[in-house]
Amino acid sequence: MSVLRQIQALDINKATPVDEVLNLLPPNLRQMLSELPPAVKETVEEIRIRQGRPLMLGLAQGDCYVSEKGAVASCLSEAYVVNTNDVERVTQLVSRSSLYALEEELRNGFITLPGGHRVGITGKVLTDQGMVKNIKYISGFNFRISRAVKGVADRVLPYLISPEGRFFHTVLVSPPRCGKTTLLRDLIRRLSEGIPELGFPGINVGVVDERSEIAGCYRGIPQRDIGPRTDVLDACPKAAGMMMLLRSMGPSVIATDEIGRQEDVAALEEVLNAGVKVLTTVHGSSLEELADRPALQYLFKIKAIQRFVLLGRSKGVGTVEDIIDGRTMRSLGVKRC
Repeated sequence: MSVLRQIQALDINKATPVDEVLNLLPPNLRQMLSELPPAVKETVEEIRIRQGRPLMLGLAQGDCYVSEKGAVASCLSEAYVVNTNDVERVTQLVSRSSLYALEEELRNGFITLPGGHRVGITGKVLTDQGMVKNIKYISGFNFRISRAVKGVADRVLPYLISPEGRFFHTVLVSPPRCGKTTLLRDLIRRLSEGIPELGFPGINVGVVDERSEIAGCYRGIPQRDIGPRTDVLDACPKAAGMMMLLRSMGPSVIATDEIGRQEDVAALEEVLNAGVKVLTTVHGSSLEELADRPALQYLFKIKAIQRFVLLGRSKGVGTVEDIIDGRTMRSLGVKRC
């Protein structure tokens, strides 16, 4: 079934997360996207704005173009082509006319918005002694839409909590756009609230939200429901943040997104040695791929992680492809769900 036909099969009539970022677009682009059917807006994962190229949406069903009339374009010739003025206006609106104030974020190539949405930015990169200093002559944006989907953790929680009511050290593994941050956020919420059906009381959860995607903080205050016993260090480097939470907030679980550097793994080991549980994510499509990365090899060697949750898209975004026992490296026999 084509992307267009899948969209037409949906029947959704409500405000969507996309509506939260429309005010950061110039009036013409805002109007186009506002005119899209609610069923389309509900499935938008990305808005791609590239100078001199078609306005595109990344949907759960696949990518599509947007026409000047605010409709899903069936072919490239019908798509609206982004111009120089569009890019300049988006730059002004995203930065609130002050790119200098966002210089630190631009070094990472993205800007975080209220609600946990994120804008990736491309253009000419300025460097200083081999380090990224800023981005100049901006030519493209990728608005990544954040969604809080309650209940997605329910299917995996029975595999992540022991019969004695203890949470296992857990890593969520998936390629991009497969729902790992959405699942992570809901796991944090459930652990913080408590899970009566599994005999699990609510516990203190510390979150290091380096990219401001998990809690969606605005001026330090979480905009997403992450539970009543959750403390967040927003826009904080993971390694430093884990140590700060460990020393000062008394968490039972420390959660982070996207580990991968050597210092992240070293900090995780400190957390493990302190008797605090770990919940984190990592980019990857298989455990074999992860085991080949130098920074992660040590975690596999010491068998510190007790559960690996593998996500994919075989049955749609966020499909749980498998759950692996980290000690035996055997599948727990989870059917794709």
